Amino acid sequence: MNRYSLFLVAAMLLVGSNVGIGKSIVSFVPVPLFALLRFVIALAVLWPLLRAAKMRRVKRGEWINLFLQALFGTFGFTLLMLGGVQRTSAVAAGVITSTIPAIVALFSWLFLRERPDSRAFVSIALAIAGIAVVNLAHTGSGGDSAPQSLAGNLMVLGAVCCESLYVILSRRLTQTLEAIDICAYTHLFGFLLMLPVGLPDALSFDYSSVPPGIWGLSLWYALSASVFSFWLWMKGIRHVAGSVAGVFTAVLPVAAAIYGIAFLGERPTPAHGIALACVIGGIALASLKTKRVPPVSS
Repeated sequence: MNRYSLFLVAAMLLVGSNVGIGKSIVSFVPVPLFALLRFVIALAVLWPLLRAAKMRRVKRGEWINLFLQALFGTFGFTLLMLGGVQRTSAVAAGVITSTIPAIVALFSWLFLRERPDSRAFVSIALAIAGIAVVNLAHTGSGGDSAPQSLAGNLMVLGAVCCESLYVILSRRLTQTLEAIDICAYTHLFGFLLMLPVGLPDALSFDYSSVPPGIWGLSLWYALSASVFSFWLWMKGIRHVAGSVAGVFTAVLPVAAAIYGIAFLGERPTPAHGIALACVIGGIALASLKTKRVPPVSS
């Protein structure tokens, strides 16, 4: 495995572990407040990229696209993901989140008229089957937590749909704007969208009730979600074929499951195993046809 493949693995490890870390945080901090803090921390790092002279060169159509990316990929994704993991297990959330490649293919077919090949069709079908297994398991489990877990799973699925729309919208912008600039601009819009949602909690919340370790996790979550994983993925994807890169997303649910088992006391069920096998099988099948690509000069 070359270093660029390791970059992709590291990015997915960060994204997967953040599923469980987010669950730990929202046990102490309200979702709207933590979502707002994520953007505050991210902007504190990305602020040097928001130069007025550079931003004036961005075209009107690009700003509209950037706003839509922020609406779905940062604002909508953050609220739905954090709200979802608050209600369901990190293991289930990781399995559902790993369907992003299949949902991207589905949305590309629906919105961009990019007809998937037979392998992609099977990958989409297996991803849908995996989601169905996880949700049906919660529906049939009974007990007071079943409706809440089902609602959490559906919220995570909504976050997956938001992230998939973000990926589709970003295809055009990456041809004209630097990836790190797209990250900075979308987080600026995300902050502005999240401000009225999180500000009431920010003004009334008792910050002393939160253990110091949770604030440390909050800082790590914001940096890893907005900066580290983004940079690692973009750095690796420049040197690895897209079809091969899809395989590395299978690391995501594994990382989420390991965190949930090690730190949250969760135990995976046979349904989680079946769902995970469906999703990883679909990703692997869609990525079988591979070819080497020459490195892109830096």
